[in-house]
Amino acid sequence: MAESYQEGSGAGGADFDLSQFYQIFFEEAGENLDQMEQMLLDLDLSAANDEELNGIFRCAHSIKGGAATFGFSDVAELTHQMESLLDRLRRHELQPIPPMVDVLLESADASRSLLARHQAGGQGEAVSTTSLVKRISELAAGVVPDGAPAAAPAPAPAPVAAAPAPAIKAHVPGQLRKLQIHIGPLEKTEQADTIKELFRDIPGLGSISDLPSVQAGVRVFAVETTSSTDDLLDLFAFHVSKEQVRFSDGDEEPAAAAEVDPDHAVHEIEPPSGGADVSYGFFSDAPGAPSAVPAAGAAAKPSASKAVAAAEPKAAAQAQMESTTIRVAVNKVDQLINLVGELVITQAMLAQNSRGLDAGAYQQLLAGLADLDRNTRDLQESVMSIRMIPMSIVFSRFPRMLRDLANKLGKKVELVTLGEATELDKGLVEKITDPLTHLVRNSCDHGIEMPAERLAKGKPELGTITLSASHQGGSIVIEVRDDGRGLSREKILRKAQERGLDVSDQMSDADVWQLIFAPGFSTADEVTDVSGRGVGMDVVKRNIAALNGSVEVDSAEGYGMKVSVRLPLTLAIMDGMSVGVGEEVYILPLSSVVESFQVNSDDVSTVAQGSQLVKVRDEYMPVIALEKIFQVPRFDLNKSSNIMVVVEADGSRVALLVDELLGQHQVVVKNLETNYRKVPNVSGATILGDGTVALILDTGGLVRRARH
Repeated sequence: MAESYQEGSGAGGADFDLSQFYQIFFEEAGENLDQMEQMLLDLDLSAANDEELNGIFRCAHSIKGGAATFGFSDVAELTHQMESLLDRLRRHELQPIPPMVDVLLESADASRSLLARHQAGGQGEAVSTTSLVKRISELAAGVVPDGAPAAAPAPAPAPVAAAPAPAIKAHVPGQLRKLQIHIGPLEKTEQADTIKELFRDIPGLGSISDLPSVQAGVRVFAVETTSSTDDLLDLFAFHVSKEQVRFSDGDEEPAAAAEVDPDHAVHEIEPPSGGADVSYGFFSDAPGAPSAVPAAGAAAKPSASKAVAAAEPKAAAQAQMESTTIRVAVNKVDQLINLVGELVITQAMLAQNSRGLDAGAYQQLLAGLADLDRNTRDLQESVMSIRMIPMSIVFSRFPRMLRDLANKLGKKVELVTLGEATELDKGLVEKITDPLTHLVRNSCDHGIEMPAERLAKGKPELGTITLSASHQGGSIVIEVRDDGRGLSREKILRKAQERGLDVSDQMSDADVWQLIFAPGFSTADEVTDVSGRGVGMDVVKRNIAALNGSVEVDSAEGYGMKVSVRLPLTLAIMDGMSVGVGEEVYILPLSSVVESFQVNSDDVSTVAQGSQLVKVRDEYMPVIALEKIFQVPRFDLNKSSNIMVVVEADGSRVALLVDELLGQHQVVVKNLETNYRKVPNVSGATILGDGTVALILDTGGLVRRARH
């Protein structure tokens, strides 16, 4: 880990420890890299506009500035090289070509690895960036790889007449110079005092003193320093927005910070498009900065007074945006959810104990408990929504992966995403990413045909993989579809017979498709570094089943394949139906319950091997007696199970035989495997209102038990 500034100096003699900002930097650098990667993938090489190129440049510049501030020189050097190439592109001195996108994407990956190493305290082997730096330098100089289109200079934009702006003398490294720094406009001018503290606390930065200001909300300082304005801006960004900082030489009118970059070409700072979310903004060029400034010779700079006037309302808008977001550690959110869960249990306990009270004598108490019930539910829903994040977070991982895989396989594939705003619990998002990655890779490798094969079949050579997410009841359904060759029933059955699986030609299509989830099963003719080893699809089903989810496959040979993943919206709190069996209470997920009815013993038929069936509206379904499954002791011999609850999972239904229905209510899910061990046919446990523990049944496991 790079050393931080911890030496005390100046009047206060206080320590200034930059390590307190490390975590914020790593998080924002990761966000900038993700944003850069997405913008590079979306870049239209034939008609790249200034907004796209400026956005990519800003990401690289922000990472470089933060890395340089903390002393992460390897990251700063690599991103500086990226910045140089991007600077020529945004100035229209070069035309973007695919090798440039490739090297920038690889550089983003290398930056992630370098940052991860710094975050881990310097552990692990450092990634070599020598080759990347050389390739970037060659591309920036106009040298392109063999076979790639020449990076011809792009036509320069037409000059725009504007009033000349004051200039700042070029910075000579190591030379002491005098500057005026104007900070503002600020709601509280005391914010600028932190700038003075920086000069006192960081050895060698320089000296600073106050000057009178003629503008409300603006602080003016006289500074003597050997640092460049670029380095000063990167330091000041911890405390004020960059567009609120302006520099001038001597008594001249201050120039906007966005117009000044004595060490490199002029930086263009523009507000991000599309109303992107704003976090703290410590290490990013602030949204709402003055508009872009073309290169010298192409267009003149706008006047400083116009830049200041434009910055004031935008700075206020930025302050308003930043106040609507806050970065909170996940463990704090989890702790809050646990406390709300305990509150739900306590509320259920009070509700149960108050049922026998006289409504007339305890009217106010019962009314208060009713309000508590309503407010607890509202609080629980609000807290749970904090953990809900959009599926776009998951979907954004796949364009890059699919691009690289398609290039490797020589295929042309387009990724379409639907329902990106659909929200899912953060814990599920983290666990569903790997299964979805397997499914997308499988569609690209096995499903989408080679371009020539697609054209021969009358299909467009560009294959399509569609990722969609939608809410259905209390679940979320994620689908991975492709318009490729689909599954071959004959080939799957032949492979299954070769592996000794118990199959027959009379199996339904749905059962045949389920064979691809068998461990070690693969239809690939040869093993490659992409697939063919038979691992992947079985992992997909196992991981999704562990999340109380299910997987369904639908396919039409020659037309494509669809895999549907159904998951609960959250793993923390659920709506359940409590049922009684003997002296025990079990919880059924309400989303799995179809119906319940009373049954006579004559309605149940016994078939081979003692299995039982019940006929429900011309449909026979298996019967599972919970009393036998869980070996529930029967103390009241006169009591018997005569109520059936129909549950559905994995596209099949079974009837559960229980003694009584106790009611519907919300339950707080406790992980039984973490606190005890894995129990068959049980997905978790909860605490009831009377303080007893009830098991939450795994309806998917019960359905599979009945099926086999």
